[in-house]
Formats: sequence, C-alpha cells, structure tokens
Amino acid sequence: MSKLSAQEEGGVLPKYNGIGRTMKLSSADVLLPPSKKYPFWFGGSASAMATLLTHPLDLVKVRLQSTLAPTRLSLAGMTSQVIIAEGCAGLYAGLSAALLRQFTYSTIRFGVYEDLKSRFSRDTGNSPHSTAMLISLSALSGFMGGVAGNPADIVNVRMQSDMSRPVTERRNYKHAVDGIFRILKTEGLRSLYRGVGANAVRASLMNSSQLASYDMAKVSCIKTLGLNDDTTTHLVASFLAGIVATTVCSPVDVVKTRIMGSTNGESVWQILKHSTKSEGLLWVLKGWNPSFLRLGPQTVLTLLILEQHKKLYAKMTM
Repeated sequence: MSKLSAQEEGGVLPKYNGIGRTMKLSSADVLLPPSKKYPFWFGGSASAMATLLTHPLDLVKVRLQSTLAPTRLSLAGMTSQVIIAEGCAGLYAGLSAALLRQFTYSTIRFGVYEDLKSRFSRDTGNSPHSTAMLISLSALSGFMGGVAGNPADIVNVRMQSDMSRPVTERRNYKHAVDGIFRILKTEGLRSLYRGVGANAVRASLMNSSQLASYDMAKVSCIKTLGLNDDTTTHLVASFLAGIVATTVCSPVDVVKTRIMGSTNGESVWQILKHSTKSEGLLWVLKGWNPSFLRLGPQTVLTLLILEQHKKLYAKMTM
C-alpha cells in the first residue's frame, strides 16, 4: 500500500488544493472501487428515516398552507390546535403516506442523480462537474422523482389535512394503500396525478436548489473558512441549503398543497387568482417557517444518515 493510500485510509489527506495542511475525510468521502456502486435505494431509505422525526413539522406546514382563512395561526398555534383536537398521535397523521412518498420520490431523485453524475463523470474523463451541470442533473432527477412520488403525495396531503375539514367532508383513509385504492375506485387514475405538473416543478426546484446550494456552501466552508469536511461543516451547509430550498420552493409548494387537497377540479390559475384575492400576495410565503423548520432538519438528517449508509456499505464490501 502506498503512503498516500495509508493516509487516505486513516481519514487524512496530506494536502488540499496545494495547501500544506491536513483535512479529515467525511464518511461521504469513503468511496467504493470504481467498479462498484452504492445501492439505488439508499436515498429513499435515508429520507424515510429522517421523515420519522420530521413528520409532525410537515403536517403542521400542510395544515397552515391548506388554510384559506385570512387570519393565520402561528406555527405554535396550529401545533397546539392539532394536539388539543387529535392528541399527540394527530401529529403523525398520514405517516404511512409520507414514508411511501419518500420510498418513491426520494429513491428516484437521489438514485438517478448519483447515477447521472457517475455517467457524466465517465463521459468527461472523471473531471469535476460544473455548477451548471450539477444543477441540471439534480433538476432532472428531482423532476422524475416528483412524477414518481405524486400518487403517494396526493394521499399524504389528504391524510394530513383531513382533520381540518368538516366532518362530512373527511376522507378517513386508513393508510396510504387504502387511500390510493379508494382514489382509484371513486375518482379514477387521473386523480392520483392531480397537480403532477406543480409537484414535479417543485421537486425539480427543491432538488436543484438544495443539492447545488449544499455543495457550494460545503466547498465555501472548507476553502474559505478552513473547516474540515466533517459533521459540523455538513450541519452549516445543510442549514444554508434549507433556507435556499425553502424560499425557492415556497410558492410552488403552497399551490401544490391546495391543488392536491382540492376535490372540485380548480386549475392552477383559479387557485392563484382566488388565493391572491382573498389573502394578498404574501400567500406565496404562507407556511414558510414550518416549511423551513421541517426541510432544514430533514436535509441535515437525510444527508447524515445517507453518509452512514455509504460508510457502512463501503466497509461491508471491502
């Protein structure tokens, strides 16, 4: 084994961009041999695990975004309302649909993104990807994930917002699979893809803004601030990526939520017109705080868990 290989195995690089200082490798940098790839489903698994912790924040976000009343509850107010009316278990309404969504949407967006990066690396002689290339690849993979996860997303939104509807209008899905079959039976296949355009655009925007801003923030932390490529750097970069992704996606996210929660077939234009008339232009940022509070931890947890997946898999296949 060469001297460089021994240092790399120990988790230390002798130089970074020609600077004579050491930098610890993160678990994400523990790479498999070029002939091997990480399992396609790692992204979905990591996202599902993170969802187990962040689902209550997502539920509160959906409730806030689906409320059309001009007087808005705060994050704490909506959380209290859910707990009082439904108990603590109410914060996990729709969990089965949320997990199904991650196993479809996130599996595709992470898996396709990593596969495309690998393919383009081979085509370009393993040279570093440009920012434009990373944004393009992540946007495409996000779009594909949004389409794949739309049926589960429909059920997820409906289950999370069900208790905020009048008793006579509640759907009372038992779980995600029950919701999908009941929609197919009563509304048809097309209803499972209601709002797929807005959902796919939102997924494309989220994936590109999240992954690109995360990579750029991570590089800046290492190069400019001199931080190591470790958990602290990942936390800082993920926090910044969460802010960017939430701000970029908020308008599309609100429209998507209202389309999926609707049963009267309103078009995107009708929803935009009605929302602006009744709530003013600030409706586009409705639910930003709970959206960020959910997306920030979700981003951090997903990336950290994903790195642990990769690290464990690399050790097991040595």
